[in-house]
Amino acid sequence: MLALFQSIFGSGRSDPSPHPTELIERAIERVVEGTDPRLRALSGYRKHLRDAARHAIDHVVGLVDALPPALDLNPQSYGTEPEITAYFASVGHFREVLESDVTLSDWCRSAEGAAAEHTTLLLLMTLQERKRLGVALEGSAVRHDVVQTTVSFTKHALVDPAATVDETRRLLKRRAFDHLIALALGRIAAAGGERAELERERDLLRRKRAALTAGAWSFEQAGGKPLDPHTMQQRLAEIESQLNALGTGPGLLQAHLDAVVDVLEHAETQFWSARRPLSIDRMGIKQAQAGATAPEISLTELHNAAGQGLVARLVCIAKDALPAQRDLLRDAERYLG
Repeated sequence: MLALFQSIFGSGRSDPSPHPTELIERAIERVVEGTDPRLRALSGYRKHLRDAARHAIDHVVGLVDALPPALDLNPQSYGTEPEITAYFASVGHFREVLESDVTLSDWCRSAEGAAAEHTTLLLLMTLQERKRLGVALEGSAVRHDVVQTTVSFTKHALVDPAATVDETRRLLKRRAFDHLIALALGRIAAAGGERAELERERDLLRRKRAALTAGAWSFEQAGGKPLDPHTMQQRLAEIESQLNALGTGPGLLQAHLDAVVDVLEHAETQFWSARRPLSIDRMGIKQAQAGATAPEISLTELHNAAGQGLVARLVCIAKDALPAQRDLLRDAERYLG
């Protein structure tokens, strides 16, 4: 989605105020272009969006600035650095993640990436927890029916590489703002889907009512119980009311604008982060208390109103820890003989 819009959160700021006018105007244009460009046809759309965009900017800036300092991501630290040991199943898995990540590979091939002594990125992962029966030592007795929780991190992805941590944080603020736009677009799309469902139900009920009026009891609800005309008329009235609330024509555009404004005005309930302590041993088993074999780490979890969640960790990779870039042309020539 980032490529669809012009850049905001630019590295240069000519306006020293907390909310540069240019930034707010760019943000508004980014919102409109990313949701429904037809909003420009509404009188005063910028005025309606200005405070909401300002609030959303404040939120994403605070969210990104609250990310902990970057973790030095080095395969040699596996086994001694608790976070690296938790995030990757093995040193081989660590190297595989870095070697297979397209974003990191493209960055390393770029002029800026090739010249950078350090690369800062955001590592995103999915946290999986599963219950199982395992073995545990209780006193001097070995139990084989102990309920344990295994923890694993999957679907590793690296985003927004840059040569400095400040630049990565700037890119992440833009990404977070775009995520809010995506959520607003989802709200609009859901409203469109709701309208289509209501219209289909309305048309079906109208056909049912016509059949009932003609004395043909041929249409039944899913449960097999026929609807009486009075109940059907009540449901039709409810559907018409809901459709009117969704709006049509200019009213529909206003509903879209209201949905976008609502998402931005309540950005903190749409996209947020939470810190979570976690203690797991080398076998990936969650422990109730931290200890020498299960040190505590602090996770940063990102959540959104759509029910999605990811673990996020700002990381820094030294140039000598990056995977060697493969010569794809030479590989192809070798493969083709």
